[in-house]
Amino acid sequence: MQRLGGVVILTTKGKSGINILCGGLNSSIIHSPIKPFHELSVDFLNELSKELLKDPQARQFPDIVTFAFWCRKSNIMRLKKEFTDHFNRLGYGTAFHIAPSNVPINFAFSFAFSLLAGNANIVRVPSKNFLQIEIVNRSLAMVFNFPRFEIIKNMNLIVRYNHDDEINRFLSANCDARIIWGGDETINEIRKFPLPTRSIDVAFADRYSFSAISATSILNLKDDDLKKLAISFYNDTYLMDQNACSSPHLIVWLGDSKSILDAKERFWQSVYEVVSTKYIPEPITIIDKFTQMCKDSIELINILDYKNYGNLIFIIGLKNLTSKTDALRGKFGYFYEYDTDNLNKITHIVNNSFQTLTYFGIDKSTLKDFVVTNALPGIDRIVPVGSALDISIYWDGYDLIRTLSRIIDIK
Repeated sequence: MQRLGGVVILTTKGKSGINILCGGLNSSIIHSPIKPFHELSVDFLNELSKELLKDPQARQFPDIVTFAFWCRKSNIMRLKKEFTDHFNRLGYGTAFHIAPSNVPINFAFSFAFSLLAGNANIVRVPSKNFLQIEIVNRSLAMVFNFPRFEIIKNMNLIVRYNHDDEINRFLSANCDARIIWGGDETINEIRKFPLPTRSIDVAFADRYSFSAISATSILNLKDDDLKKLAISFYNDTYLMDQNACSSPHLIVWLGDSKSILDAKERFWQSVYEVVSTKYIPEPITIIDKFTQMCKDSIELINILDYKNYGNLIFIIGLKNLTSKTDALRGKFGYFYEYDTDNLNKITHIVNNSFQTLTYFGIDKSTLKDFVVTNALPGIDRIVPVGSALDISIYWDGYDLIRTLSRIIDIK
């Protein structure tokens, strides 16, 4: 990869490891920055939304539909209204994105955020051939070829390549911003490759998320409303098999002992009824959950009880929460839970690895005080149950549009 004037050209010193999926022109992109929320960028994403929403195959994937609705012009313009200083900002230039291997649609959000910030983009998608990636790139390619979006096309490349230090080194050495999504190991691996002096690094590391639920609120719900809540909880957890950093692993129940006991029974039964109609577990996932249960039974000294609903839901009750609670991670419908009468009694577990707190039946001011008044080092998002996977321009404590653009100070 090299820069010639205002153009970035992909080269691999004789290697042919980069597969360009869409965008660009002759393996090159124009890296000159544009204004955040540029009219062309907004219109491009709106057309992408239209293409995805009319694609029958795309509509089979909730994560694609969510992305498509997010890209609608009405939503982007709402975000623009909140961004009052965009007139004195420009993107940094070229952003190099490393998308996570386990969340198929993340690459598209990362691309959209950076495009709205005013950057040209080289986005590496996961090596695994997720169908969602193919579908989104198909629509991207169509919209890139609209004549009025020629500039946008020539600013962006969506690429795929296997692990290759040489390619990562080239892309890192020639970008103005590097955006790394993935685990701590991935971040440390990519950070071995130096950036230019003025370039910025934005990394999204391993995070931990949990839910807080009011027992009384569960008991007061009508059956239809409880089912809606169960569906929302299902969407937060089973859609990504709890692999998303914002999917909860721990459920903290608030209330008195009797209310919590009754609420758990009602809640988990409703979740089970939803899961049993929507989720078909692979045999290996059932084995993984059973293995995890056996491992926890041996290693954890604070287990209170255990319950399962067939092979679909495994629940480990905890007597207390330790400072290493963020090591308790479930997959495929494996949850930990803890009872308390006051959220402030669990402040000791929150470290900077905590990302999202989803909630139900708890006043927002209580949740705000829990984080702000207690000066907690973690929890960057507080959203209702059902919104855990709703990615936005505010993520992991970053304002992504401002982080990925530079301000021009005018006196």
